[in-house]
Amino acid sequence: MLFKIAFRNILRNGRRSLMTASAIAVGAMALLLFGEYMEFIVRGVETSTVARSGHLAVFQKGYSDFGAGNPASYSISGYRDVIRLIENDPVLKPLVRVVTPTVSMYGIAGNSAVDASKTFYGVGVVPSDRERMMQWDDYSVYKSSPAIACGFHYGLKNGDMTHSIVGVGVARMLSLDVPTIVAGCPTAKEAAALARTGRKMPRINLLAGTTEGAPNIVSLLVREARTQGFKELDDMYVGMNIGVAQQLLYGGGEHKAVSIVVQLQHTADLAKARARLEELFVRNRLDLELRDFTQIEPRYNQIVGLFEAIFAFIAVIMVVIVLFTVVNTMSMSVMERINEIGTARAIGVRRRTIRRQFVLEGCLLGLIGATAGFVLGAAVAWWFNRAGFRWQPPGAATSVPLLLLTVGVWRLRLAIWLGLVVTPMFAALVPANRAARMKVVDALRHV
Repeated sequence: MLFKIAFRNILRNGRRSLMTASAIAVGAMALLLFGEYMEFIVRGVETSTVARSGHLAVFQKGYSDFGAGNPASYSISGYRDVIRLIENDPVLKPLVRVVTPTVSMYGIAGNSAVDASKTFYGVGVVPSDRERMMQWDDYSVYKSSPAIACGFHYGLKNGDMTHSIVGVGVARMLSLDVPTIVAGCPTAKEAAALARTGRKMPRINLLAGTTEGAPNIVSLLVREARTQGFKELDDMYVGMNIGVAQQLLYGGGEHKAVSIVVQLQHTADLAKARARLEELFVRNRLDLELRDFTQIEPRYNQIVGLFEAIFAFIAVIMVVIVLFTVVNTMSMSVMERINEIGTARAIGVRRRTIRRQFVLEGCLLGLIGATAGFVLGAAVAWWFNRAGFRWQPPGAATSVPLLLLTVGVWRLRLAIWLGLVVTPMFAALVPANRAARMKVVDALRHV
């Protein structure tokens, strides 16, 4: 009965109710669209970070403090046994997607043909493992992107000890005449250039210090230049097979691994996997330490914090607007219905029933406005995702698709919808209490 009366009271002042519901709908649409944009950016950053660096990285203890400048002295000895320990553990086995060793170092790269050199950041990987890591897309963030649809290719093959790939900036600075891949996988023109038989590949010389402190040098053919996503990395990156990197860094000594990268099936399992790994290291007396992707890439937490602060600021503004709008609408409704309230109280209607009546009207306004805003927001998101917008994130080397994440964000939608339904209810409490506290005699003789 109360619901029926509340609905009729909303329709009684249709224009005023429409304006109030419209304000709530605009707030709902704004929060929904920005929330979906925020989710796309945050999950996109997480996807690219995990695809490149994995969820967890295992290092020799002390690497985080001193290893970056001296990786040879803080490398993992017997890393193959550690990998087998992780892969065969019954708890970790269903959680883990890829476990792979990596070797990273700094040195000097040179092209003797043009007498040019520069510092480089070298990464030695198992190419097949790296290609599997690059395909991680747990949130389907880039499902519609051509760079994902055609598959990923690292550019090297397992056991290839003669070739390398470089960042676009390295190729430019060293004047390396090689095909350039500017997306996640080659275009038809780029693929044709890579497949061209008889193509003469330039040679790059890499100089680094070994574990004994002696200089070591390797010479590799450069197969292609590939965008690494960030200009700073593009200007330094040299990728090679892990065997070449071990030869360069360790020379004739034991071939170790600087880190062991662990990529999980789902980010939700990160805490469980980390706890189990730490337990295994303690049990087997392994002098190792763990760092997750948020520690390896601190910009992730910075981006998440920035967008959460912006979203909270917008949400507060929208809530304040809805509060004032609903309070104003319901206060005017109370003033226009003083005689009606007095009559209801005179025939025995309790104060709490009067209060519930106006709170329910505020709830209905929120329900109508929030639902209408979600319908409009879904339509705008559908159009936006098909408009083909692109943008270049700060620090990125190339532009990427600009989308709104509409899949897997039900918690965000539920929070926004409930917030904009509950907020008008609280806003209606102020005029509802005023109506409930009216004296019956004063209300009946009000003109």
